[in-house]
Amino acid sequence: MESITHERSIAELSGISELTSAGHPGGRVTLTPSLLWLFTVTAGLAVANLTFNQPLLPEIGRTFGVSGGQAGVVATLTQLGYAVGLLFLAPLGDIVKRHRLIPATLVAVAITLACVATSPSFAVLCIASFILGLTTIAPQLVIPFAAGLAEPATRGRVVGHVMSGLLVGVLGGRVLSGFVGQIAGWRVVFGVASVMALGLAAILAVLLPRTTPPVSMTYTALLRSILPLIRTQPVLREAALLGALFFASFSALWTTLAFALKTPPLHYGSTVAGLFGLLGIAGALTAPVAGRFADRSSPRRAIATATGITALAWLLMLVVRRTLLSLAVGVVLLDAGTQAAQVSNQSRIYALPAHAHSRLNTVYMVAYFVGGSLGSVLGAAAWQNAHWAGVCGVGVGLVVTAAIVVAAGR
Repeated sequence: MESITHERSIAELSGISELTSAGHPGGRVTLTPSLLWLFTVTAGLAVANLTFNQPLLPEIGRTFGVSGGQAGVVATLTQLGYAVGLLFLAPLGDIVKRHRLIPATLVAVAITLACVATSPSFAVLCIASFILGLTTIAPQLVIPFAAGLAEPATRGRVVGHVMSGLLVGVLGGRVLSGFVGQIAGWRVVFGVASVMALGLAAILAVLLPRTTPPVSMTYTALLRSILPLIRTQPVLREAALLGALFFASFSALWTTLAFALKTPPLHYGSTVAGLFGLLGIAGALTAPVAGRFADRSSPRRAIATATGITALAWLLMLVVRRTLLSLAVGVVLLDAGTQAAQVSNQSRIYALPAHAHSRLNTVYMVAYFVGGSLGSVLGAAAWQNAHWAGVCGVGVGLVVTAAIVVAAGR
């Protein structure tokens, strides 16, 4: 087990004098299997709202008479809003009752989805899409909620379980919106999603366990306490760096995969590229397994294993002749390694003091998405200058850097 450093200083910085009993804010709450499934389903249904617009961009562009590039701004604004929400709203989970905060955010999401569905102009759609991303923070509230209620010996399994729901939601959101949008139109997709979000909010308002906020402080003090957390917690810094490196590697692949499939010797179109997304189910299946491995062994050893799997994936795609099979196997291995590292990293940060879980998660996820953006930029630049070999070189370089970080951390 990794030790918690500077625990007393964190408690002082967080505005409390001591940790709550058993690390569970507001007293002991039993994490039953049904409650764990509630968290898992909530994460999946909530995160799907971020990906609904991606397959629908061509139809949205035709509706408002804008180009494909302009329509792509809708997806970009949604992700940008999500990043802002992670930074400024997700930390509220440490000072607001989560059984009230989570349903409230889903009500806001339902209202915003209704605005997206009825947008009279492209400008209104863009504004609503940004707010949709901003308010879709429920997935990043339920993960630390579940982790804080879990026993230390099962925390990895719990995080993996909830993450599997999130991953299925990311995949299912794209598939479902594309299917429904083709039959009934893109506005119907967001209208149905609005009703579902409202229904989920009502269910959670009744079923979520009642807990008190982990700490008592003002919102300004809450945001100010994030930097001291980063400064005093080496485990958080290392996990955030590793998460950024793994997601950068992951993003470098998915940013350029469609180009690799379209060019010689493969000559496959967007349909095959879309079907490759179904291989993401491997990540959803890997997350619980990685969590159990982290519990039985150690999160650091699980991350080292994930590093080896990810390196194998890139080397396979670099060395073996570019075929549909080699790319498919490489995608499965890369996705499995990335998700295993993600679950293991989160298990490490949730072993830190429970009163700061939402802020710890904010630091980690912001670093994670910054790494993903960097990976997309590096992957695109590598493809433009050295094609597939360059992309694989970027991927290998990122994984080697992660391996150095893991080795140095020992």
